[in-house]
Amino acid sequence: MALKEKNEGDVVILYPKGFLMGGAETDELQNRVKELEETGNQKLIISLSETSMMNSTAIGVFITAHKHYSERGGRLKLCSVDKKIQNVFVITKLSLVFDVYANEAEAIASFSK
Repeated sequence: MALKEKNEGDVVILYPKGFLMGGAETDELQNRVKELEETGNQKLIISLSETSMMNSTAIGVFITAHKHYSERGGRLKLCSVDKKIQNVFVITKLSLVFDVYANEAEAIASFSK
């Protein structure tokens, strides 16, 4: 997986691509999030616009990242979530934990509220 990244001011946006089913692609995402945490990033968006499937390992990465960002006063938000993936968040009640936005622009704007 080639994890893409973009900065919008002090907001970092990550774009994982393909299947987050454990293994190298999930490790790459987890490592990058950890690096961002260690450098003090406070505003992270993970755009799932190019992610078509994920398993419990990837969900664990999101939960851990959310916990670490919250503990430091930061915020992690998700956007552009595929319907199948969104259903997983609803069924597991994780939709109550994560801030999920329809698109990147809404997620970015939410940081200024």
